[in-house]
Amino acid sequence: MTASAPPPGAPQPCDLLVRARAALVLDAQGTVLSDVAVAVVGDRIAHIGPAAEMAALYVPARTLGSAHHLLMPGLVNSHNHTPIMVVRGMVEDVGFAPAYTPGVPQGDMLSEEEAYLLARLGAYEMLRFGSTTVVDFYRHPQALARAAREIGLRSFIGGRIMDADTAALARREWRADPAQGERTLREAMDFVAAWSGRTDMVTPVLGPHAPDTCSPALLRQVAELAEAGQLILHTHLHQSPMEVEIVTARDGRRPVELMDEVGLLGPRLVAGHCIHMTEADIALFGARGAAVAHVPVGNAAHGSVAPIRALEQAGARITLATDTKSGDMIEAMRMALAATRIHGAGFTVSSHDVLRWATHGGAAALGLAGEIGILAPGAKADLVLLDTNAPNLAPLIDGPGLVVHSAQGGNVDAVVVDGAVLLEDGRPTRFDGTEVIAAAQAVSRRLWERAGHTPRVRA
Repeated sequence: MTASAPPPGAPQPCDLLVRARAALVLDAQGTVLSDVAVAVVGDRIAHIGPAAEMAALYVPARTLGSAHHLLMPGLVNSHNHTPIMVVRGMVEDVGFAPAYTPGVPQGDMLSEEEAYLLARLGAYEMLRFGSTTVVDFYRHPQALARAAREIGLRSFIGGRIMDADTAALARREWRADPAQGERTLREAMDFVAAWSGRTDMVTPVLGPHAPDTCSPALLRQVAELAEAGQLILHTHLHQSPMEVEIVTARDGRRPVELMDEVGLLGPRLVAGHCIHMTEADIALFGARGAAVAHVPVGNAAHGSVAPIRALEQAGARITLATDTKSGDMIEAMRMALAATRIHGAGFTVSSHDVLRWATHGGAAALGLAGEIGILAPGAKADLVLLDTNAPNLAPLIDGPGLVVHSAQGGNVDAVVVDGAVLLEDGRPTRFDGTEVIAAAQAVSRRLWERAGHTPRVRA
């Protein structure tokens, strides 16, 4: 579990030396290392070994961690719309998704600056709870990218593409709006052109919203553009009975069949939810090697459980996500395990499995297998330290089960992304977290008032 050892002689310099009581490597074998240190040079892990040995081998520019920290790879959060944090605590009891819920702030209400200020809050929360790589798509992708870069996350970002009338959709009416389709596709492709190859910290993706909010013609356009640019695709799929009913009535086929017919169903697709699927739907999705962005907490909030084990057994790749109401991937792991067992998998799914979904699974779906989601020499230095002095993280006997069954996002003490320490002692190092929260609060209040709601909590 070490790289080639440094040459004998004087200790070698490194940029960062991270010490931990234990480390979850998250390789296929489920390796756990004790009393360990990781040497970081630039943006990559250079060497992993026993803490005492590493202290003798390296002279770090700075150190992080201690004998009471648990180290693991950064989490990969594969499905988000960061500005929709605006509806948190407001829609969970009235509707399953903001786009389909009347009387709440909608994406088309947001200016680019408002989207940016809200996206910062969503990105900050994900960082605070241990996500280092995220997928984010919504209106104003430039604003999402600006926020992700400011917070420091590795991000895959796209503009929300759709040609349904958004005002009618909030009333659960499906009406075609070709102008909306042209505008959102242009916005998405402008973003792709502006950010492709610009930095490996922001990768453009294409984000058709869902089969019910995109016409078959628009979906075919997106498929052609994705093929030409070899772009990752991100969408919602089989997220509600309404979606299945609308697409089946409109197109004479189920959503997954439509996605296959237009050329979107394949290894580059990451599809959020995948709940309301028949055995035939599952078989088709798995056969095409597409990835599921499993959102167990959001699904459960509106009474749904996705058939994740069946999808995995059919060949689908599994990733984990928090979606919009929470940035806590540890909570998502715990719910994923519980939901999968409730759905019939029993103890065939373990803590190690869901940890792999939250790390390696997302990395593989985003084309970064071996680069992120694992502690290994040569991998990117995307690291998370949990403070084991917390009472819910004792006793620490093995590691994976304790993280999944007992940890919380608030146990995250430090986060490193691309070799940079972005969170230390639970506080951001490169931006003012208090200002991020206050700005998002002010924007949210204005948006709710604009939507016709008088907030009950004073500003």
